[in-house]
Amino acid sequence: MVCAAAIAAAFFSGCRGGNGPAREVTAYVSADRPFSEPIMQEYQRRSGVRVSVVYDTEETKSTGLANRLLAEMQRPQADVFWSNEPVRTLVLQTRQALAPYQSPAAQGIADVFRDPEGYWTGFSARYRVIVYNTARVQAAEAPQSIFDLADPRWKGQVAIADPRFGSTSFHVAALYAELGDERADDYFRKLRANDVKIVDGNSVVRDMVARGDALVGLTDTDDVNVAIEAKQPVAMVVPDRGGIGVPVMPNMVSLIAGAPHPDEGKRLIDYLLSPEVERALAESDAVQIPLRPGVAGPQNIPPISSFKPMTLNYAKAAARVDDVTKRLAAILGL
Repeated sequence: MVCAAAIAAAFFSGCRGGNGPAREVTAYVSADRPFSEPIMQEYQRRSGVRVSVVYDTEETKSTGLANRLLAEMQRPQADVFWSNEPVRTLVLQTRQALAPYQSPAAQGIADVFRDPEGYWTGFSARYRVIVYNTARVQAAEAPQSIFDLADPRWKGQVAIADPRFGSTSFHVAALYAELGDERADDYFRKLRANDVKIVDGNSVVRDMVARGDALVGLTDTDDVNVAIEAKQPVAMVVPDRGGIGVPVMPNMVSLIAGAPHPDEGKRLIDYLLSPEVERALAESDAVQIPLRPGVAGPQNIPPISSFKPMTLNYAKAAARVDDVTKRLAAILGL
């Protein structure tokens, strides 16, 4: 995996603290640890700042860390939240757990991926995709839309991650925002009637499909890429290009309200929003898609400019997440 070693040393010019007190920063990170940890370690190495990182679990991301940040609001422990999906960040914003910071490093990132008041900034996106088992499903027969997964031909052969957590929670909230309650409810009722398998995370979906325990599933580009690189029998479909559009999920980084080390938090945010970090994430096994024009994206994954995103109104989707979670708990029997 390509790490952040290519990040320019000049980025940290003037960051070291001389003979003053030891400098430190604490980040809560829901992005997958194998991809995010090298970035954080490189920042510590180059900046001389002691970086403490709390990572989320596969089963609860990014819900676990978001709930922790809410619980700590009276006495914040973290300076920065790096979320792997938009919904929880927007929820934290509405609960006043975030502080505004307009990073100069965000220059070049489209306005749609930046909060106008500076409460969050997006970088390095993933897509929600359909993964299928190439040993048992021909490419021409693979589902091309998420709605195909409710077709009886896939009965008992579809896997999805628990929609209450992580990037799947973003996907379902965005679906409800896009389709409306009646159409979205109907879709998930059809999935349940089709004996959809609900599992603990996107990597579990990928592994089930690779083993043939399910033939198709919904997951993220980075999860599928891991299996492709391992030469497992899987491939991906970027769904609904001509329909409701492709779900695009940027990472989001935010400063925590009442952060114990706000200045160091801002410097870490500047680093995460740099072109070098987007390039490192694109070149790594995370195969994350840069949001900044001019930064080369990963091979074999189409750029955002090549299709219609399903929704870029992240606030609208985030506003539905609690309600959607309750609705799906009843519909899917969670």
